[in-house]
Amino acid sequence: MTDRGRKPRRQRSWRTPRPRARSVTTPCTWPGITVGAFVILFAVHALVCAATDGARAFASDRVGPVFGWLLLALLSSAAGVVALAWPGITALALTIWIAAWTLATGVMEIVLAFQRDEKAGERALFLLTVLVSIAFAFVLFVRPDIGAVSLTTVFGLFSVVYGVSAVFASCEERRRRTDTSRSEPVSA
Repeated sequence: MTDRGRKPRRQRSWRTPRPRARSVTTPCTWPGITVGAFVILFAVHALVCAATDGARAFASDRVGPVFGWLLLALLSSAAGVVALAWPGITALALTIWIAAWTLATGVMEIVLAFQRDEKAGERALFLLTVLVSIAFAFVLFVRPDIGAVSLTTVFGLFSVVYGVSAVFASCEERRRRTDTSRSEPVSA
C-alpha cells in the first residue's frame, strides 16, 4: 500500500505477454477451444452454403438444376445443424476426412513420382513426402481424438511461423522499395 491507501499500479514488463500474442498462440496452448472454433466455423460455412445454394436453385429456369441445388441446400443445412448439435462427432468426422485426404494425396504423389521423368533427388523427395503423408494419415485414422488436437497445434505453430515470415517479407519489401526509390534519378 502507498501512503494514500491505494495499491500501486502494476507496470507491464516486456516479458508479460500481450493479448495479441495470446490470441496468436491460442491454437498451441488451448487446442480444445480451437477444435471447437473450427467446428463452429464449419457449421456457419455449411449454413451459409445452404442459403446460397437455395438462392441458386430459384435463379435457374430449368427443373433439373432447381432440384439439385435444393438437395445441396438441404444437405448443407443438415451438416450445419449436425455440427452445432454434436460438435465432438463433427470434429472426429473432420479429422477422419483430413486423414482420408492425406492418404489420397500420398497415393497420388507415389503415382506422380514414378510417372514423370524426375531426377533421383526429386523422386526421393516425393517419396519422403509420401512416407510422411501416409504416416500422418495412419496416425489420424488410429487416434482421431489426439489427431484433432495435433492438427490444431500444428495449425497454431504454422500460423505463428507464417506470421513471422510475413512480417519479415514485408519489411524486406519495404526496404527494397525505399532503396529503389532513392536510387532512381529525378527527371525534369
